[in-house]
Amino acid sequence: MNHLWQEIRHNPILWLLTLVPVVFAVKLASPEAHTLLFLLAVLAIVPLATLLSHATESVAAKTGDAVGGLLNATLGNLTELIIALAALRLGQYTLVKASVAGAIVTNTLFMLGASFLLGGLKYHVQDYNRVNARLQTSLLFLATVALIIPSAVASADYDVPSEFMQKLSVGLSVVLIIAYGLGLIFSLKSHSELFGSTEEASHEQAWPLNVALVTLAGVTVLVALASEIFVESVQEAAVTFGMTPAFVGFIVVALVGGAAEMASAFSGARKNRLDLSVGIALGSAAQIALFVAPVLVLLSYVIGPTPMDLRFWPGAVVMVLIATMTATTVTNGGRSTWFVGVLMLMVYFILAMTLYLLPPGGQ
Repeated sequence: MNHLWQEIRHNPILWLLTLVPVVFAVKLASPEAHTLLFLLAVLAIVPLATLLSHATESVAAKTGDAVGGLLNATLGNLTELIIALAALRLGQYTLVKASVAGAIVTNTLFMLGASFLLGGLKYHVQDYNRVNARLQTSLLFLATVALIIPSAVASADYDVPSEFMQKLSVGLSVVLIIAYGLGLIFSLKSHSELFGSTEEASHEQAWPLNVALVTLAGVTVLVALASEIFVESVQEAAVTFGMTPAFVGFIVVALVGGAAEMASAFSGARKNRLDLSVGIALGSAAQIALFVAPVLVLLSYVIGPTPMDLRFWPGAVVMVLIATMTATTVTNGGRSTWFVGVLMLMVYFILAMTLYLLPPGGQ
């Protein structure tokens, strides 16, 4: 606990942890104060994300950046999974699909682009393992194909029975989960020598492994609980701030849900540990596309009012495809500068602006 207490004392951002019990108290006392809950939840998630970032870096110091990036992506995506499960139980499948597609786009373009920018402003040129980047973008492309097929079939001239779409979605979900599992075996076991970091990272002030793991577990639970309050209040708060439902699902939920991962990715880039940043950003996007989304389809048969399919509306599929192709193009060389990050962020802002200006009810 001394390591944790020292970190809190010397980091002013972590003083916002005092808002964590406040947001839960306001939720119990005034559950209808949606705008206030929205703001408090965001402010509570920021210090939790910072704490999660430091704990993850300490684990990476013991396990290496490849495993550290995978661990951070997994714990970060747990928030998105819990949010999606809550919406799944209520049958809000549009929100589920919007949050899934938005998380893929946000992680691929915003998180990776901002990491390149922040790292590039401090270092002239940064190198990273392009083999890992190629693997993650290849997995993302596979997932994009799986999303395109149901949408393409549904857009055909003839009527598609819902039973066929459900069977196709289950089959595609199984294929994606198998592909993700084989990708883990390939990168962490059979060909792990190809995925080493390009930089010798210095892990100053790393916490003991047991402290870091306990912190990761506890903070992840708090992030998930705060995120649930955020999602419950975001729709009403969106009306107050003039945000469209599409913008909320794709951008706002994805940014807040991925705050923990972003804190770790940005910190890694500023410390010239770009392999960790790339592993978190692309690994998280691949995990959502190949594991989280298929699992939600399968779980909809258990906890959902009706089965959910993998049919996304055309606009969402196009944005996921654009994000995948952009990441594939810019990571091909294994080197980055701040301007590469700017280009990725510009693509993201184009998509975000389109969604913000989208007329109500448009997709």
